Amino acid sequence: MTENTFPVYTADAIVNFYRTEVLTGQEAKHLTRSDLAPAPKPETVQTLYMRVLHLLYRFRPECHSMVPLLENIQYPVNHEGATAIMSVYMRMRQFLPMCFVYDFSLNDLLAPKKQRTLSVLSAIMNFLYFRKQRMEMVLEKQAKFRADMDRLQAYSKGILEAEKKIEMLTTIPPEQQAEADELAAALSELQATTVHEYQEVNAINETIAEWKAKIAEKTQKLAQVKVDVSNLKEDVGKLKSQIVESPEELKTQMERMRENVKNIKHSIEETDERVVELQNMVQSVTQTEAEIQQMYHLLQDLESSMNNTKQRQEEHHELMVQYEKKHKELKNLCSEEGQLKRTLGMKLDKVSKQNIRRQKKKEMKEQHVQEVLGQCNQIYQKREDMADKIQEISRETQQLKAKIQSLRDVCSKETEKAQALYDTLSMSIDELHKRVDAHVEDMKHDVAKMSAVF
Repeated sequence: MTENTFPVYTADAIVNFYRTEVLTGQEAKHLTRSDLAPAPKPETVQTLYMRVLHLLYRFRPECHSMVPLLENIQYPVNHEGATAIMSVYMRMRQFLPMCFVYDFSLNDLLAPKKQRTLSVLSAIMNFLYFRKQRMEMVLEKQAKFRADMDRLQAYSKGILEAEKKIEMLTTIPPEQQAEADELAAALSELQATTVHEYQEVNAINETIAEWKAKIAEKTQKLAQVKVDVSNLKEDVGKLKSQIVESPEELKTQMERMRENVKNIKHSIEETDERVVELQNMVQSVTQTEAEIQQMYHLLQDLESSMNNTKQRQEEHHELMVQYEKKHKELKNLCSEEGQLKRTLGMKLDKVSKQNIRRQKKKEMKEQHVQEVLGQCNQIYQKREDMADKIQEISRETQQLKAKIQSLRDVCSKETEKAQALYDTLSMSIDELHKRVDAHVEDMKHDVAKMSAVF
């Protein structure tokens, strides 16, 4: 006991704790500090230990004084005084090791000492504190577990209801299975065609980008050729100003000029070939752009038609749900009518005995039948309303077809505009060729004049 793993409390703290937590009634009132210090009383210590055992193990104090009825025991009355003390001693020897007290003896019950009893009661007090904390934690966990179980039950019920709803929504009636299969096949075909067209459009866009890059390169080269021509003109002007009378220099300059003229002619021929290629490329690009625009419009039409079909499917599903509800109501009404007919048959057997009651019951039944007929009329009216809604939906589909036709007309107009733009571009390119030819002829005349001068 020299190295305790629990705090040793004072006598006042121990008395207050055992009054509130262990003892009850008159025992709690009569327990004082003088019962434990300076000389603890054996009776109070024994009662405290008994109450602790009763609190922890539900072992009542009167059970300690019970003697077993065996044949070998002589004079069992003489054992009644010692059995209670030995029972408490044995139970405390089993219990106190959990409180880190391993040297409990009979002297602690028969002749207790102050420090020893205070340490043992402190150990029990520490164990009871620990037990109380753990009990609170266990109760909290139990409450959480119960709340979680309630939530789990609620969630499971919600899941079952949702699964039932999903089954109701996903199941297609056999009457509409053929239409659903046709719609699914049409949707799959549309998806396949749209994917194929998207791939073609992407390929066309890539080719257009390549042609645009090539056109940009050709335009850069044309600009370079124009710059070279202007540089040559400047060189010709400088050569005119720097003409020297020596024939060797004139010959060398004439050779250089001839080489330059040959290079210019060669570059002009290359430019002509490139211009022709560019014209062909522009034609192909315009054609591809027109095709892309047509495909884009077709894709837009397909998207709008897909959205419309989805909306129609949702409306159709809602109508089917309403139809099922009404069908169930009709079944219920039919069952009610059958029950009414059965009651009528039973009552017809008792016509001779209950004429007056039969008349009253007939009137009540007629009223009920009228109500049922009124409900049936309402159901037929709702069916007619649904037929009107279906006609309205068909009208809307016709209107959508008319809109699609108008969009196709707009596409044809835009293709005509594109053709007009292509014609204007071709005219401008022809004028550019004519200007280039005129510029080349002027250069030839200048070269001829220079040759004549030289």
